[in-house]
Amino acid sequence: MIGATVGTIAGVRVSGASRALLPTDGAVDVFLNGGIISDIAPAGVMPMRGEVLDADGGWLIPGLWDHHVHVLQWALVAQRVPLATAHSAAHAARMMAEVPALADGRRVGTGFRDALWPDVPSLDVLDAATGEVPTYLINADVHSVWLNTAALRREGYEPDGIGILREGPAFEISRRLNDVDPVAGDAWVAQTARDAAARGVVGIVDLDMAWNESAWARRLSAGFDALRVEFGIYPEFLDRAIAEGLRSGDPVRGAASGLARVGSLKVITDGSLGTRTAACSHAYPGDPHNHGVLAVDPAALRELMTAATGAGLACAIHAIGDTANSHALDAFALTGAVGTIEHAQLVAHADIPRFARLGVGASVQPEHAVEDRDLTDAIWAEQTALPYPLRALADSGANLLFGSDAPVSPLDPWAAIAAATFRTRDGRPPWHPEQGVDAATALAASTHGGSTSAAVIEPGARADLVLVERDPLAASEPELRAMGVAATLLGGRVTHRV
Repeated sequence: MIGATVGTIAGVRVSGASRALLPTDGAVDVFLNGGIISDIAPAGVMPMRGEVLDADGGWLIPGLWDHHVHVLQWALVAQRVPLATAHSAAHAARMMAEVPALADGRRVGTGFRDALWPDVPSLDVLDAATGEVPTYLINADVHSVWLNTAALRREGYEPDGIGILREGPAFEISRRLNDVDPVAGDAWVAQTARDAAARGVVGIVDLDMAWNESAWARRLSAGFDALRVEFGIYPEFLDRAIAEGLRSGDPVRGAASGLARVGSLKVITDGSLGTRTAACSHAYPGDPHNHGVLAVDPAALRELMTAATGAGLACAIHAIGDTANSHALDAFALTGAVGTIEHAQLVAHADIPRFARLGVGASVQPEHAVEDRDLTDAIWAEQTALPYPLRALADSGANLLFGSDAPVSPLDPWAAIAAATFRTRDGRPPWHPEQGVDAATALAASTHGGSTSAAVIEPGARADLVLVERDPLAASEPELRAMGVAATLLGGRVTHRV
């Protein structure tokens, strides 16, 4: 049935905000035509039309979005050594030593978290384990990379005894590692998209650090049709985007379909929690002079956002620490820009209501809160701002938009919904449960419009729909994480079917 266009979804129950709009609390038939919902009626009242998808007792929800993905880097994770289980620098080095090199002669691992390791990454430790094979270990937050001597020299760096590159240099290493053959890379991206559709995803915001329009034009021309895509533009490409007339919402030029569209200017203004470079008002423990890194100063940020806004581009501003969030909100206020703050992991109390007041979306990754809970408690213990303040932002009227930041967390909206609602996983007690949101808000935040402008199931709405095995609003945390997706529809066309 993959690729079929559905005319009727039969005998389905509707979950989410749409339920209150229906003529009955029971099962309904949903009729689709031309990629939109044309009618909804109590089950069996009207004759079936076209291809019928039998709901078989399932629940219907709007299609899910991941609002923050580095799509090629996420696709390449399958080719790299997973390091999430490394419990020390020595352990991570041994793990890399035990795997064969890739076809290009390099070893690449990803997903380590070193902030709470008992030992410190060093060149000696990595060289002793990996020898002359160029070896790269990418931090889970992607803001630092640990390289051995062979890798440093291959990339044009002189060994410094440590081998850790952070922020801009680390991003450049990732760009080089992501520069794979387009045919192979596009095949991995296509598989990633199919996997996402199997989790109910109909759209992503792609924030790869590249000129993304040409990549998506190429993929669409080759037949990519599994997801809708909005792609980011980085500052080094802003002049080109303006000169070529790209505006947020425009379809990719020269593409075979309108599935991919221009998104926002993406600016990374500070570092990360795991690399201890997020720009914060209070110093990091044991390092009184370290308040993190402001990668873009406030004046330069305002200039970028002013240029983007004048050209019709929205803005997506990476801000993790409270200082960075304050500067980003100031820039939105002074430039009149529209868009989002990406991450908003540590926000000053006074800044919470500014999101709603300025109309700035909070593009957040709830799974990071439970992944980094121990790190947050240790590294941000002296901070006075709110860490991962989902409930505070929602209560203030801010629009929440959920994502994964894949490869930082897996591209799985159900993990985000579960983490946002229950603030835990793996059976641990909830972490700051007062900042959890209700399931309806979490589900809405995982749709294209976000928590305050959620997609709904009603006549005239786009037929991006997901058929799931149970009601998400009544599911437990383990049930959400294991949610069975029976079918995913993109404009009424089946992209996944069990």
